[in-house]
This record gives sequence, structure tokens and C-alpha cells, in this order.
Amino acid sequence: MIKDIGDFKDVFFIGIAGVGMSAVAQYLRGIGKNVSGSDRYFQPDIYNKTREQLENEGITCFLQDGSGITITTELVVVSTAIEDTVPEVQKAKELGIPIIKRSELLAIIAQSKKTIAVAGTSGKSTTSAMLYQILLDAELQPSIISGAGLTSIIRQGKIGNAAVGKGEWLIIEADESDGSVVQYHPHVGLLLNIDKDHQEIDELIDLFTVFKHNTKSLFIVNQSHTLAKTLSVDAGYDFGFEDTHAKYSAHNFTQNAFTLNFEVLGQLFTMNAIGRHSVENATAAIAVANQIGVSLEICAKSLQKYEGIYRRHQILGQKNGVWVIDDYAHNPAKCAASIRACQPLAKKVIAWFQPHGYGPTRFLRKDFAEEISAALRPEDEIWMSEIFYAGGTAVKDISANDLVEDIKQTGKKAYFIEDRNDFIDAVRPHLSHGTVLLLMGARDPGLEEYCKNLFEKL
Repeated sequence: MIKDIGDFKDVFFIGIAGVGMSAVAQYLRGIGKNVSGSDRYFQPDIYNKTREQLENEGITCFLQDGSGITITTELVVVSTAIEDTVPEVQKAKELGIPIIKRSELLAIIAQSKKTIAVAGTSGKSTTSAMLYQILLDAELQPSIISGAGLTSIIRQGKIGNAAVGKGEWLIIEADESDGSVVQYHPHVGLLLNIDKDHQEIDELIDLFTVFKHNTKSLFIVNQSHTLAKTLSVDAGYDFGFEDTHAKYSAHNFTQNAFTLNFEVLGQLFTMNAIGRHSVENATAAIAVANQIGVSLEICAKSLQKYEGIYRRHQILGQKNGVWVIDDYAHNPAKCAASIRACQPLAKKVIAWFQPHGYGPTRFLRKDFAEEISAALRPEDEIWMSEIFYAGGTAVKDISANDLVEDIKQTGKKAYFIEDRNDFIDAVRPHLSHGTVLLLMGARDPGLEEYCKNLFEKL
């Protein structure tokens, strides 16, 4: 039974190209483990960028055919998406090799460091990245295992979602979507928000309550969030946005184009980002950093040069007077926040969204309609293409057009364009000088290329 980071040397990841899996794999390689893995996206004689980046880190990659697992393999790691029929799972069972989930392995890794676990239904990756940058600039040499690539690391030619430092601090994301948030026992627990996403609200509160009780030292919540603040231990630890209770509260917020200004405890902060939610995430990172010994001045200098993360309000550029922004937003609260963040930039925001998964879309249908409708101004528009289907046995009894029709009923401008490849030609007459075109979606590995190609065709 694997219980400690020192219990194994040779580890194999099934589905290693996934963002969560690749992050843990890179971290383990960075601390000296022998790491290999396979993925269904690895195909013979077909170039795969993620595979190349992993191999550049010294991680051996295989086709998903069972060939990568041998008698020297001591541990096999699977994501929740890996089924028992996958050849590697079958081979590992035949050889008697222990098989654990990614979240279980991450919990074992977290035990080996002073861990800061970032939780909540929105903003985990952004807050983790901001906090990593602050601790890095404070010369604390932190490590990070993230759900998204940090631009500062991507520029080095890496995937960007993991880094190994010599210091004692490790920053991780504690995911509620698969319930694994309850597995972690961090030194510092941070709760950003609680919004309906993969589970009902009462289920989420139960999960985050366990997370709170599992936190060893410091538990910090968002006092500006109605549900999150109910789990507060002490408002003196907490953060907020223009909140009178939280010690670390952002005040005097202004957004000028792509620049944010705000104050926390009298310290002025300036960031290259957009939206109130970015300020909340930054204030969360400030609250953690300051309470583990980093001065507000260092926090401010660090956030001023923060470069952002992959596909989180990533500015693709401006062409023909239209700004194009790519964002990972995929649940109702995130989509609404993303739209609102773009509104100070232009009199008109045209948002395109590709929902993912028939089950999640069905579960959140009413919330999507309510949240997006409330965020849209009379002149704004929402366009949707058909739901991304990743395979499996999903019941296809809902369409993105159902969400569009729901939003239309509220009097807002909503359009359905089934094939996303037809979107650019259909939307072109709606674009005018000064418009922001916001592209939203997640889980689909082809979205990055799609968004870049759309910008090129604009």
C-alpha cells in the first residue's frame, strides 16, 4: 500500500496528457521519480505538443496500448475518466501493481510539504498562480501543482502547470468536482466561493466543511461570498471585496481598460487583468501570503508583474477594432463573471460559449439561463455552439440551443450556431469597432487552436 512519497520510485500515469495528470507527473519527475505515461491522444506518427513537452522533462510517453507498464512499475495512477477496460489498467491488475487515483497521489504529495490548498468552485487556478508568483518573489522558493499553465512558465517552453522549488511551501488546487477536496489535510486552507457547479449547494457545503476541519493551521474564506463566509473561523483571517468584516478587503477598486487598481490595508495594488473577480482572487492570495510572513509591499510589487494563466481572460489581440479574449469559463457563475469583466472595455460584448458534457449542461440549464441573462446588457449578445461531447454513454437529450431559447425568453440577445466553424461568418455582421469578442469553454482540447484560428480569420 502506497502511503508516503518515499514508498515508490517508478510511477506510470494513464491519461498523462490531461492537465491535472501532467501537473502531478511533472512534479514527481522534478523531485527525482522515474515517471512515464500514456494517453489516448498519443497516436503513431502524429505530433503531439504535450507529449513533446513531457518528454523534454524526462518523462517517457507511450501509446495507450499497455506497452509502457512493466514489472519494474511500482505504482499506476489514473484519473476519474479512465475506465477499467483500458489496456494499462488490465495489465497493472495482472501484474499486481497498485492503482490509485490522481487525487489520492496528490494528497500523499501534499503530506510531504507545508501545503496551501486552494478550494472553491471558481478561481482556483488564477489564485494559485498569483500566490505562487508572490511567494516566488518573496524568495520562498515555492512549488506548485496547478490546473492551468502559468504564462511565466509557459514562456520557458513548458506546459506550465507545475514547478518544483527548494522551499517548504507547496500550492495545490483542492477540487470539489470529484469530491477529492476532502482528502487533503493542508497547513493552509483557502475557500474562494461556493456556487452550484458539479453538485448541489448542500453537497458542496458538506465537502467544504470537511475541508475546513481537515485544515491544520490557517483557514481563510471569502467574507464577500454569502455561502463561503458561513464557514469562517475568524474574520481576521479572511479576505473580501469592499467588505467591512474581512481584515483583508479590497477597497477603492477601479478598472481602466486592462488595468486594475485597488487597496488592501492601505497598500495600493495595480494589476494587468480585468474584472472584480480578478481583484477577489488577488486579495485571497494576498491574505494567505501576508499571514505566512510576506509583506504587503512585496505582494504589491509581485502582482504588478503577474502575467496571468493559460486561457483565463487570455487576450489574443485586437483586429479590425475588435478585441478577442479567450477564457476557460464553463459554469454559470464563471460565464457571468467573465462577461461582466469585459463590459468596462466596450459598449458591446459578444460572447460565444461551448458547453461541455450533456449531464452537466442538463444539471445547470436553469442556472446558465439565469446567470448569463442577468450579466448581459441590452446591447450585449450570447452565442452558443453545440455541446462538446468527449465520448462515453451520455444521454443526448439536451442541446445548447435549449439554453439559447431559455435566455431569449428573458429578452436578451441569444443565438445558436450548431457548428462552431460557422460562427465567425455568422457573427461578422454583428461586430463593430470597439466590440469585445469573448470566447468561452472548457474540457475540449481543440479549443485553444479553434480560438487562435478564429482570431486569424477575423
